[in-house]
Amino acid sequence: MKKHNFSAGPCILPQEVLKKASDSILNFNGEDLSLIEISHRSKSFVEVMDKAINLVKELLHLPKGYAVLFLQGGASMQFLMTAYNLMKVDGKAAYLDTGTWSSKALKEAKLFGEVDVLASSKDKGYNYIPKNYTVPSDANYMHVTSNNTIFGTQLKAFPKTDGLLVCDMSSDIFSRKIDFTQFDLIYAGAQKNMGPAGATLVIVKDEILGKTGRQIPSMLDYQVHIGKDSMFNTPPVFAVYTSMLTLQWLNDLGGISAIEKRNEEKAALLYAEIDSNPAFVGFAAKEDRSLMNITFNLTEQSNQEKFDKLCNEAGINGLKGHRSVGGYRASMYNALPLESVQVLVNEMKKI
Repeated sequence: MKKHNFSAGPCILPQEVLKKASDSILNFNGEDLSLIEISHRSKSFVEVMDKAINLVKELLHLPKGYAVLFLQGGASMQFLMTAYNLMKVDGKAAYLDTGTWSSKALKEAKLFGEVDVLASSKDKGYNYIPKNYTVPSDANYMHVTSNNTIFGTQLKAFPKTDGLLVCDMSSDIFSRKIDFTQFDLIYAGAQKNMGPAGATLVIVKDEILGKTGRQIPSMLDYQVHIGKDSMFNTPPVFAVYTSMLTLQWLNDLGGISAIEKRNEEKAALLYAEIDSNPAFVGFAAKEDRSLMNITFNLTEQSNQEKFDKLCNEAGINGLKGHRSVGGYRASMYNALPLESVQVLVNEMKKI
């Protein structure tokens, strides 16, 4: 039976990417060696890294002055590295608290200086995006999370600030058109919309680094990683290679403009069913709904056993909501086909 993978992460990847990635484990690049046993400094892998970096720049239309890194440690490591590299000694950072991951990010930042939480949606279980807040002019940087995987909310507009703008885009990068040049630093774990767990994408303006007045350990210093072309230590070769394949797949489709249309179509189909079917209710505020992670609940819990059985029989995987929210969460990343969303909607109509 075909599986319809709505998992929040690690997430669905294109079938052609999975095929090429799996082939590389046995014989990479026709060299009769496995990708995971060749030197990361070999010409073959350096070409992979260079291509991945160039695809990021091309897809996001990044001008000169931005460095692209593939690091390790996930977005959780970036919670720490962002503050270490950008918050000045005795400095201050501003954070928008829109969910679990932004909350964890600001917790790490507090280790380095003052953190001003400008607004929070915790009062309503993070089911909306706070608005009408003011960014302090003396903040070294402003940090936002573009898409909240657990709660199904997404920023539709980004704050203006006199300082630096930092964004955690782990769960919606490469999914919609944005002016990426408005950000000074972007980070994203690969396992949501780009590749397998193990690699973390970081995009940073060169000119903003080295200005904190603090000494930074080498492994946590963006400038060190930039100077070594993401190879200060052994990179996660398989995760980088698979991410490169996914980026190439996206580029071949027509880039972000093309995939945004698909994502909007998928989201519209599912939200229409949630809003018209009295058996279901959406979790996130309508104006802040995510295109990537759609959260919803049954209006009558007595229907849970029936609905779960229908989903299981239809091959629907990964629909269970996060433990902190409950209900259901349909994660609809770039590689999820419209067909899978239609299968889910068909089963919802039976409730």
